[in-house]
Amino acid sequence: MSRTGRGVDQLLSDFGHDLPALAPPPSPEREPRLFRSAPARGPAQAGYGWSPASAPVSVWRMSADQAPALWPPFPAPALAPHGAHMGIDFWSAANFFSDPAGWVLDPAIPVTNPNLFVLGKPGQGKSATVKAFCLRMTAFGYRILIVGDPKDEYESLCFALGAEPIAIGEGLGNRINPLSLGPLGQGWDQLHAEEARLRATVIFARWLTLIRGLVGSQKIGEVNVPFGPSEETVISAALATLTGYDTGNTTLGETTIPQLWHLLDNPPRELVDGCHYASLQHFLDSTRLLRDALGILVNGTLKGLFDGPTTIDLDWNAPIQSLSLSRLEGLGDEVTGMALICLNSWARAMRELAEPGDSRIVVRDESWKQMRLGIDAIKSFDADLRLSRRDGDIQIAVAHQLSDFSTGGDTGSQSRAIAEGMLHLADTKVLHGQDQHPAEQLDTALKLGPIATDVMVGWARHARGRALWCVGDGRYKVQTLLTPAEIALTYTNQALSAGRGQAPEGVQKANSPHSGGDGGVA
Repeated sequence: MSRTGRGVDQLLSDFGHDLPALAPPPSPEREPRLFRSAPARGPAQAGYGWSPASAPVSVWRMSADQAPALWPPFPAPALAPHGAHMGIDFWSAANFFSDPAGWVLDPAIPVTNPNLFVLGKPGQGKSATVKAFCLRMTAFGYRILIVGDPKDEYESLCFALGAEPIAIGEGLGNRINPLSLGPLGQGWDQLHAEEARLRATVIFARWLTLIRGLVGSQKIGEVNVPFGPSEETVISAALATLTGYDTGNTTLGETTIPQLWHLLDNPPRELVDGCHYASLQHFLDSTRLLRDALGILVNGTLKGLFDGPTTIDLDWNAPIQSLSLSRLEGLGDEVTGMALICLNSWARAMRELAEPGDSRIVVRDESWKQMRLGIDAIKSFDADLRLSRRDGDIQIAVAHQLSDFSTGGDTGSQSRAIAEGMLHLADTKVLHGQDQHPAEQLDTALKLGPIATDVMVGWARHARGRALWCVGDGRYKVQTLLTPAEIALTYTNQALSAGRGQAPEGVQKANSPHSGGDGGVA
């Protein structure tokens, strides 16, 4: 059946009215393709890199708190808000709290010791960060012990907390005996034989570490004086003789380094035979280098400082105590380094029977001066750090860069190996601004990665107090924030700004009894 009739357009056309024709719709234009897909094995054409096998894909599965260890751009979860509030973590955009002892007790944080290493160029805010941390941790029951303050940087903090630093220097009358028995020597006559033997082992090991560090710091040209098994045997036997331990005395007698030196210069027959020397002359010839090294220390570096019984009496209940070494600064870094060895050994003795809960923050400032004395000085420092987990103290070592711990040793040398191994005695590293080469050394030793290295070389150097906090495997980009009162206590550029009027408001020299001399704030 055919369709009849006219449409509207035909009808209007029959009456002389033609409708305008519509223009055909334009065909859509396709945008040019920016990328073209390629086969997984590449285009099958000559010179196009076609491969008979596709590239393998590495698949990793881990939790969010593990990812930052391999990919630093992914920030670690913010740490729990307990401990000292240090500032802002720029990666997680959260407040950053520091609690090294609490981290050890938290199974979710891969930290096994509460020690801290603080590294950075001079002027990058290391001291301010350490002082702020110490001051804020006092609110949690911690007391502060500054084991050697070479520049009196902690003097203002001491006076603010109501304590006066104890100055160690020639002619001051303050002496410290690094061979002190310490609390372990108390009540010796009431100890059981096994307990006495265990205590003696600890005391003599500490003394041996001290003597090794002091003797090994002496040099013959560019070579450090050796301290081997023979020297160790002689020193151990001499110390047992001086204290009366070898004769079974009910009370150990305190001895000093000068007494040790005099005994070796005039050894009794029992000492010669006990050390298996053929004759007195054989003993003197074999120990000449050891005796000369001790003689130089007794008549030089240690004279008037560490050559007699201890004359100071620290108030261990005070919130802070500081042993000032600023009077030794003019004698050179080696003298200061040897003084630090003696103070570290003495402080370790004083803390060997600490009461439970008597936790302290032990600050070892300018520790690089001790490290530069040689491998035996490094071993002495290493021994001090290893005791922090036992007594609950937080040990803080402040230095400039990794090479401060390696005594200039070449890659692969024993000193470099010990230095890099020592970094792992502190599960928390606070890395302030560094130049490119020192930052690369830290990257190699700690496996930080390029992003963390860039933080040290770039961001951290743009303002004081910025640092990369490495807490176990976590990385935190932290800016330390100080209150106006803390700025006054932590400012260390008085010498530079004194004549320029640029010191921050409220920063004044500490009102100490000896202000105006060489004991002012550095």
